[in-house]
Amino acid sequence: MKNGPGTAVLDEILEPLSRCFGLETARALVRFRVDDRTQARVEALAEKCDEGQLTAEERNEYEAHVQASTLVGILQAKARRLLAEAGAV
Repeated sequence: MKNGPGTAVLDEILEPLSRCFGLETARALVRFRVDDRTQARVEALAEKCDEGQLTAEERNEYEAHVQASTLVGILQAKARRLLAEAGAV
């Protein structure tokens, strides 16, 4: 996952939302993982991307997965921080 200006903007936008997390919500976010089928699909698309073999439709799908992963990753980082600050890790 690339960190760039878009990620910084997303992080800034999500900051107020993260202040709404309770400890249980934070724990659930930290535990969140995509299902095996989705993970396998992302890995297949990533491999095709590395090989320059994605169709336009696959590229759009892969980019959507990357964007969703970035969003979830930022929320998980904020949840981990909340749990650490609360001593509830």
